[in-house]
Formats: sequence, structure tokens, C-alpha cells
Amino acid sequence: MSDNKTIVFFDLEATGLDTAVCDIIQVSAICGEKVFNVYTLPRRSLTESARQVTGFTVSDGSLFLHGNAVDTVPLVDALTSFISFLRSFSCPVLLAAHGAKRFDAPVLTRVLRRLALHQEFQQVVSGFVDTFLLSKNLYRNLGSHSQQYMVRHFLGRTYEAHNAVEDATMLQELFNSWSPTKWNVSRVTLSTYLF
Repeated sequence: MSDNKTIVFFDLEATGLDTAVCDIIQVSAICGEKVFNVYTLPRRSLTESARQVTGFTVSDGSLFLHGNAVDTVPLVDALTSFISFLRSFSCPVLLAAHGAKRFDAPVLTRVLRRLALHQEFQQVVSGFVDTFLLSKNLYRNLGSHSQQYMVRHFLGRTYEAHNAVEDATMLQELFNSWSPTKWNVSRVTLSTYLF
């Protein structure tokens, strides 16, 4: 909790790393025991590196994860249900992601604006917490601040990175193990109006 705000940990998987054009493939979030996960069929082709890193492929109008077909919903339905999930918590909500400033926040915000959902989103979410920046502030002398490295270092575990459910789940565990102060969290909290 940060100033009576609920922190929901989330992650996006997308067709690539270009925040100006990539399509969302998976949206996942977790807060306590409540988990949200949805897949959507992208319009844009996945980059080769995105295919290799995530295991997603598209064939004959279907989405596959490591060769297994997954159920998808239209993007507008995926994001509407995500906002509904966020509304189930005490508002306002802070969305936390590892690299929120450079990737997750700009991509999510761009797509929400395109689908005319941004105003509804802002009624529920007051900001983004960037746990990558938080880790750099709290642990300046570590060799890496990637989430995989941090999970290994602090939790002594490995996990299926680049699966949005796993990424969000491990991020919640990592954040809880750090027990950052409200002040430390506020230093890396970005307004939804910045994107």
C-alpha cells in the first residue's frame, strides 16, 4: 500500500519493443491472491526477437504459445475487462511494472487512447510505479536490475520470464521482499497524464 493506494502488479507481452506501434498480446495483473490474465490476437506481426523471447506465434488467425493454441478476446474487450478487474480494488490504484516508464505505461496508454478507454482508465488508476527504477534506487551496487536477475538474487528462484502472469506474480513477490517505504515508491511513481 502507498498512501492508501492499492498497488496492482502487471505486465504486458507485445509484438515487439517499439512502443509507438507494437500490439499487445497478453495483459496480466496480480494483487494479493487476485489474478487477471487475457490474451488478444495482434494485428501486427511479431518481431523475430518477440517470438523467440515470448514463445508466441500467430498462424491461420489463431494465437499460439509454445505451439499450443490459446483463447483470445478482442483487444477492446481485453482492456475493458482489465479496467473492471482494477475497479474491484480500493481506488485509486497504482499499476506497478518492471520498466513501466520505458515500455508498459507508454504502450498501454497509447492503446487505451486509441480505443477511447483512457479516460475510464484514469478514473481507476492514478499512476504507474516503475519497479526497475525502484530497484536502481534501492540497490545501486547490483550487477543487473533485470527482473530475472533480481528474482534470482533476492528470492533465490528462477521462473518463466516473458510470460505476463509469471512476470506479474514474481514482481509482486520481489516488491514485497524489498518492503520499500512509501517515500521510495513515490519517487518512482509516474502520473497517468505523462503518457
